[in-house]
Amino acid sequence: MYNTLLVVVFIAVLAPIASSLVGRIVRIPVVVIEILLGLLCGPAALNIVGNLELVGHIADIGLVMLFFMAGTEIDFTSIKGRPLKRSGIGWLISIGVGVLIGIVLAPTVPAGVYIGIALSSTALGTLLPVLIDAGQLHTPIGVAISAAGAVGEFGPLLAISIFLSSRKPGAATVVVLVFGVVALAAVLLAARGHHRRLHSIITATLHTSAQFAVRIVILIVAALVSLSIGLDLDMLLGAFAAGVVVQVLLSSAERSPAAEVKSKLDAVAFGLFVPVFFISTGINFDLPALLADTRSLILLGVFFVLLVVVRGLPGLLSAPPGATGKEKVATSLMVATGLPIIVAVTDIGVENGELSSGLGTAMVGAGMLTVLIFPALATALLGRSPTTPVPPGHELSTDPTGSEA
Repeated sequence: MYNTLLVVVFIAVLAPIASSLVGRIVRIPVVVIEILLGLLCGPAALNIVGNLELVGHIADIGLVMLFFMAGTEIDFTSIKGRPLKRSGIGWLISIGVGVLIGIVLAPTVPAGVYIGIALSSTALGTLLPVLIDAGQLHTPIGVAISAAGAVGEFGPLLAISIFLSSRKPGAATVVVLVFGVVALAAVLLAARGHHRRLHSIITATLHTSAQFAVRIVILIVAALVSLSIGLDLDMLLGAFAAGVVVQVLLSSAERSPAAEVKSKLDAVAFGLFVPVFFISTGINFDLPALLADTRSLILLGVFFVLLVVVRGLPGLLSAPPGATGKEKVATSLMVATGLPIIVAVTDIGVENGELSSGLGTAMVGAGMLTVLIFPALATALLGRSPTTPVPPGHELSTDPTGSEA
């Protein structure tokens, strides 16, 4: 067990170094390196990892932290209005077309719903570090991609909670509304006033062993994730909502302490937990089964194309007015990038017996290819914005290779 953990931690350390070396030739997000190294060390190749139980638990926390960090990065003041509205329309088109295509491809209607939800997703948590490192996060294109990504993560999470839960859709919708009321109340409470006493404690303990800011953030995450699990909703819905609550709470703090707290959260999430999730994804990827099954290989290619058609093309609606051809293509590619929700959806489907293992592997493989290819192509088209300031909390994020922090 502990030997496996040692290998995983070693991969996490090696990945940024490898990404930096590869980055001299081509920019590849470090998450891609993590997945590939996990695949290399897993049963599909060198097979030097053993018991994955402990790593699996850490990877689950990593997935939660990935969606939490995505929630903290959403600037609702910048994406509200046209970007959010058009992104919402684009996602509705994606989920509608995706479910229809899924039902055609899958042997059963429930399996088609799983496929449709997976095809409608966008990996916002994976894209944000790429946009930050390229200096594009606060440009019109970055705002458009953030809006599309926010809808492309939150929409599928709602769909999972409503259609893939153990309840009937009507009852599940009521439960989601109950969760939404609680989450909205938490957001409104966080937005109310300046919370001077709270921020004074945070500032006073920033450089002590108390680390009150990190502890209260983890409490918020644990509370909303526990609530979502207790209501039989997807835990990632709680993680995403917790990120929004924390983002609103930090917005009332002074810029310097807020940036330092954000930096600490980046360190906790992207320094340990999130890399383990991506490495574990690579380790658990059943490459031999995929290569041995011609049908699964064909489906991988089909799903890869469908992610472009079903998610990428409607993503063009999110492109800002006056966007160039290159910027529109880059937006489409970014919006079509998906993996975490695809992993989550296929895990649920395979566990419930609604999706075959081969189908799930093909979908995850297609998602891995989008993470490998699309952000690199998009950033090559966009280039780096020399005039865009680095956002607060990301002053140390200067690695041009696409690392998370």
